[in-house]
Amino acid sequence: MGGKLSLSWKTPVQKESEDKQILPRQLDDEDEIRDYASISDSAMSCVGTACRSYVNCPTCQGTGRIPGEQEKQLVALIPYGDQRLKPRRTKLYVCLAVTTCLLTTSLSIFFLFPRSITVLPAGLNASSVGFNATTTSIYLNMTNVLNITNNNFYPVAVVQLDIEVLHQSLVVGKSTMKALLNMSPLQSGQIFYMVVSRIVDDNTYNICTWTKVKVHNVLLHIQGTLTCTYLCHSEQLAFEDYQYVDCRGNATLPRPSYHRLP
Repeated sequence: MGGKLSLSWKTPVQKESEDKQILPRQLDDEDEIRDYASISDSAMSCVGTACRSYVNCPTCQGTGRIPGEQEKQLVALIPYGDQRLKPRRTKLYVCLAVTTCLLTTSLSIFFLFPRSITVLPAGLNASSVGFNATTTSIYLNMTNVLNITNNNFYPVAVVQLDIEVLHQSLVVGKSTMKALLNMSPLQSGQIFYMVVSRIVDDNTYNICTWTKVKVHNVLLHIQGTLTCTYLCHSEQLAFEDYQYVDCRGNATLPRPSYHRLP
């Protein structure tokens, strides 16, 4: 018992020395905390004196701050493995776009490319003949047929037809017709036109009136110009034909066949 009491019992002088060793350490920690708080408070006050507004930094999850005027200069970083950075079927879309453009252009050129309009004289359809013995002249009224073929993929309108009839290099008749025909794409049509001719020639008059002559034909050279419009464009097509017309007397006989000289 004497040993135990000697260990737990201490003199007042020893207790004071122990208290002096413990209290300074506690005071030192409190002083450090107080000093840190004073430093942080002074930093806050310095920042406050700068008169600048601050916002929480999104990239730091609110732990950092930047000047308010730099808020719109923030840049969002995307991870390299993000799916938004990986193209999805870009090559397929580019190929489809290029193919569509090429196909559309090719079809437009194919369908809108101007093709020829075929004009083919079909010969004499009917004729009537008159004579004037005083002037030895022949009045010849002819109705001819003109075949027209539209080889385009758009409609064509025939707006005017100009005809000249020549006999022995002399113009004996003229005719002009307007607003004749509207043709659909890849369609054909016919135009019937009439020309009144007056031939003043003694030899021709004798050939047509003599009964001893078995063949009463007059060779006429027909020249024409056909004006067509399509796609806000006007085009003139020239044609010519040679016809043998029976001038023995009045006749209204269809003659689909005709003789054409080279």
